[in-house]
Amino acid sequence: MPRLSEVIAALDNLWPAQRAESWDAVGTVAGDPDQEVARVLFAVDPVQQIVDEAVKLGADLLVTHHPLYLRGTTTVAATHFKGRAVHTLIKNDIALHVAHTNADTADPGVSDALAGALDLRVVRPLVPDPTDPEGRRGLGRVCELDHPVTVRELADRAATRLPATAQGIRVAGDPEALVRTIAVSGGSGDSLFDVVRAAGVDAFLTADLRHHPASEAVAQSPLALLDAAHWATEWPWCELAAAQLDEISDRHGWDLRVHVSKTVTDPWTSHSPSLGAPN
Repeated sequence: MPRLSEVIAALDNLWPAQRAESWDAVGTVAGDPDQEVARVLFAVDPVQQIVDEAVKLGADLLVTHHPLYLRGTTTVAATHFKGRAVHTLIKNDIALHVAHTNADTADPGVSDALAGALDLRVVRPLVPDPTDPEGRRGLGRVCELDHPVTVRELADRAATRLPATAQGIRVAGDPEALVRTIAVSGGSGDSLFDVVRAAGVDAFLTADLRHHPASEAVAQSPLALLDAAHWATEWPWCELAAAQLDEISDRHGWDLRVHVSKTVTDPWTSHSPSLGAPN
């Protein structure tokens, strides 16, 4: 069995920490570099529900997309929910490693996994990484469809292919408009409207779209917006990342057992359709 330090070195090669945003908190949060690793669990959120799943699974390493501590803290006391997660991990000899914005911009990365889940053909990054001479890394992806579909059909595809959440898929724009090209960005994407418009695509699929940016975006162009749940747009990366580690394990003869959590950790748990009308 490999040691944690060996597995982390492989993960760092996939998602180098230096490619994370300056505000981000990536890398190993807990774990002894010399401990042996036999079972790994991938998930989006390092919440207690996932930590408990790792314990039940007998995992030695939990890899999440979202950081546990994005900002500094002065305590890991178990009286706080994050401290309780840390205590559970350490008591059960489970390491925690985070790949966040360094996984967003990787090749392949979070948006490649999102595009793959929707059967979209990736053309280029939406926001290219200027340090990549091959022009493959960067934030978001510009994609093409094999044949044009309506906005409604594309939204239905996303609702079917992405993990089920209470939100589903919200749409802004003409549902019958045809989509030939689309930009996708896993996670929060309404800061990207300017580059999405500059890309000249027909639609943009992302998450966490706010009222004013979305309203301004559809007022300025016929761009269709598809707003999915944040967790759902990033979960496909867990399957991609697990497959990457599986390949590394086979190459090194590690015989790791790699799992992907199917626990829904999207914070929204139910949805009631609007039935009323303005007076």
